[in-house]
Amino acid sequence: MSTRPKLSERYGWARPGDINAFFGLMLDNVAGLILMVGLLAGFGFPVDFAVSRMVPGTALGVLVGDLAFFLIAFRLAYRTGRDDVTAMPLGLDTPSTFGIILFVLGPSFLQGQQMGLAVEEAALRTWHIGIWCIVVSGLVKLALAPLTGWVRRVVPRAGLLGSLAAIALVLISFLPLMKILGHPLPGMLALVIVLTSLVGHVPLPGRTPGTLGALLVAGGVFYVMCWIPGTGYVFPEPEPIQWFPMGWLEAWQFGWVAAFDDAVAYLPIALPFAIATVVGGIDCTESAAAAGDEYDTRTVIGVEAMATLLAGFSGGVIQTTPYIGHPAYKAMGGRAAYTLGTALLVGSAGLVGYFGWLNAYVPPPVVYPILVFIGLEITAQSFLATPRKHYAAVAIACLPALAFLAMHLPGRMFGDAALLEQGINLSTLADSGLRENLETMVMLSSGFILTSLLWAWALAAVIDHNLKLAARVLLLAGIMTLFGVIHSPLAGNELFVPFGPDSWGEIVLNADSRPKVLEFAAGYFVSAAVLFGWGSLGFSTKRQTPEQ
Repeated sequence: MSTRPKLSERYGWARPGDINAFFGLMLDNVAGLILMVGLLAGFGFPVDFAVSRMVPGTALGVLVGDLAFFLIAFRLAYRTGRDDVTAMPLGLDTPSTFGIILFVLGPSFLQGQQMGLAVEEAALRTWHIGIWCIVVSGLVKLALAPLTGWVRRVVPRAGLLGSLAAIALVLISFLPLMKILGHPLPGMLALVIVLTSLVGHVPLPGRTPGTLGALLVAGGVFYVMCWIPGTGYVFPEPEPIQWFPMGWLEAWQFGWVAAFDDAVAYLPIALPFAIATVVGGIDCTESAAAAGDEYDTRTVIGVEAMATLLAGFSGGVIQTTPYIGHPAYKAMGGRAAYTLGTALLVGSAGLVGYFGWLNAYVPPPVVYPILVFIGLEITAQSFLATPRKHYAAVAIACLPALAFLAMHLPGRMFGDAALLEQGINLSTLADSGLRENLETMVMLSSGFILTSLLWAWALAAVIDHNLKLAARVLLLAGIMTLFGVIHSPLAGNELFVPFGPDSWGEIVLNADSRPKVLEFAAGYFVSAAVLFGWGSLGFSTKRQTPEQ
């Protein structure tokens, strides 16, 4: 008879650390839903439509994905015999939350109104376009899943974790900081509580989880400020709650299929975000492995793809992705219960309907500090898990992300209605030097996640004296540039072909942008040729071990 302990005795899937991890992952996802609705509202999109049709399907993707990762953690624990396995977290993809809304859903809604559609009809058209984008994204991820294990074996850890650090610093940490310091008293208080308890490991009284403590204390301060006249703080006024919304079920009638002609123009914008989440999923798997949990990359991306597909078929408009915060949640002491709790709360919030309350009453500056912590933890882990000699490769991966950060506010300014009405845009700037710098930053920031990976990979190969490998990486970067996968000069990182007949329409790169794209690609190709020749001279040595 086997003396192997039962799984329930061996794997402590619920630990006190799961409470902190739960509030971190749950609030992260709730913050994502709040961000989605808020960004849409900025375009005049009806909030009740978003809450009743878009939020439930989006939340359902989180529910299914996190439940799947909860079960996969048990399988890993059973296979390895370890009791400290931390489940892979899943949630809404932050880059595509910004990208899909700012470049697809918002513009398509405004376009619908310009076509003479009523607000509700324009919202319905936009919803159908969003469904198409998410369904196609899920299919792309499903097709790429079998290749991800090979990618992880080939790309060095500096390439995978370097691009992860870039995402962590810019999207996960810095952008939420703007919301936090927009209300500096409660925001800074929440940030200090989160960082002191989770980074400094200083316990709160009664061992209250840091994220919960920040929510209670800073949230209380926020509402006290609402009572004080002249502070600029106002009490929230929630929309009427629609319990058990049924509008999202219309997606299963497949009326959105007829909107393909409307959606096809936006697919080149959506697909780079899908590809980026595949790269991010590979990064996440590598990050989890560095923290001690070796998940199968194909399974992780497969779960991500299926969750995204289900969300799309159910009316969701934001794709799901493995979260890059696994090391942070493991550092909190989380195991698997935190993903179960997140799945149930986020899923029920969208499907039952009480997300409307969360959207109204949970102040963003109070919950966003958890994003800052996760970003800092990921950045630190990216360096700690990378061989010391490759630190420069991790650092260079952050440069394209800094370009994205530098263009974030100018991009929004040029898209503001006041400037658009005056015909002011990047091309009309009087200072030619400023205009050229901004155009360069646009191209550097476009597809920055993949650019970060490729640059870090190439530099790591150079550090290892494998110049021919570095040349092949730069050759790949040049090919991607020719089709806008990276360095696209078009709005929304849109893909294109460099040449083609007029009958192909807007998929062909315009003549004004073509010279710069070709020069970018030529830069990669010539650099690749130089490195290949250099490596052929015999100066290249075999790849060194991490210890070297």
